[in-house]
Amino acid sequence: MGARKKVVLLGATGSIGTSALKVIRQRSDRLELVGIAANQNAEALAAIAKEFSVPSVCLYDEDAYRSAKADELFPKSIELSCGSEGLCRLASHPDCDIALIAVVGTQGLLPALAAIEAGKTLAVASKEILVLAGKFIMEAAEKAGVRLLPVDSEHNALFQCLEGIPKPHVSRLVLTGSGGSFRDLPTEQLQTVSLEQALKHPNWDMGPKVTIDSATMANKGLEMIEAKWLFGMEPHQVDVVIHSQSIVHSMVECIDGSVIAQMSPPDMAFAIQHTLLYPDRGAAPAQRLDFSSPFTLDFRPPDLERYPCLSLARHAIKAGGGAPGIFNAANEIAVDAFVQERIKFVEIAKIVEKTLETIDNREPGTIDEVLEYDSQARAEAARNVSLFNL
Repeated sequence: MGARKKVVLLGATGSIGTSALKVIRQRSDRLELVGIAANQNAEALAAIAKEFSVPSVCLYDEDAYRSAKADELFPKSIELSCGSEGLCRLASHPDCDIALIAVVGTQGLLPALAAIEAGKTLAVASKEILVLAGKFIMEAAEKAGVRLLPVDSEHNALFQCLEGIPKPHVSRLVLTGSGGSFRDLPTEQLQTVSLEQALKHPNWDMGPKVTIDSATMANKGLEMIEAKWLFGMEPHQVDVVIHSQSIVHSMVECIDGSVIAQMSPPDMAFAIQHTLLYPDRGAAPAQRLDFSSPFTLDFRPPDLERYPCLSLARHAIKAGGGAPGIFNAANEIAVDAFVQERIKFVEIAKIVEKTLETIDNREPGTIDEVLEYDSQARAEAARNVSLFNL
């Protein structure tokens, strides 16, 4: 066994980060945590730094950074930084072999580019990185000769299924989705569902944003955009199917009609371990599928009346340019408004649609223009929220 692979984890206190720490804890003979970051949860970050003897830490929020310094939460031996500059420094750290980007929203974009430019393997868990700037990220990775490894269970499944298959032999990619909290609820009842109901996911334990995105299936829309960039597919080559058990994580259909699927229990530790150890594998990080007991797998097409965000995402993929970023930004603002109980659940898609209709779509020429588009879309979506909130 060679030297341990050195990991930088941005988003260490979130749900992906927690699963990644579980994997690193179990595989401490093969993985070493050398850098961690969080938005503002300084105490949790300090506990992680202590447990794993992490030498470099970043708190993105400046107030949290100043408070942590004042309270001496971190020993002087730890290199402590803040803001986007701190995230970029960690992602491109000389001791880093693989940077796992699991921060929320646009915060992960510049650190991802910094990791690529520094020649680090990039493990992508933040959908927004490729949704907003897929063209720039993929071009930078190709130029630097850097490998992108997908962490999302769906894209990790596709990555595993696609190994050894020549691209011309691929007909389409099929992303599976659980259908979320309201999968079997009569559609007329969606008008009155509560935040508490939306946050009860049937299969996965995730944060509020991802859980609500699962209920609207906006997450599958974002994943379609991400898959297009990661695997170089045309929009019509990426589909979504409802799979209520969340055991088949995605499938690849070949031109001869053969379908290759990847299966594992609904636990993110499987995808994260595969990513961090790649190209090697390790013992199962959680309980395996039990084929000694009967279980069933079912699949059905998504009902677009129930999940209008899927149609909006498909429109954004086909439109290209800034539309995918507009879809993402508007959805984030709308979901946040729903979490604050300022709008109804069904108004999330309406706000996304109105924002997509309002902003002129063009192809961003630079990362700064990508971020300008994101800012513009957020402002427009916030105005739309206020209209629905009258």
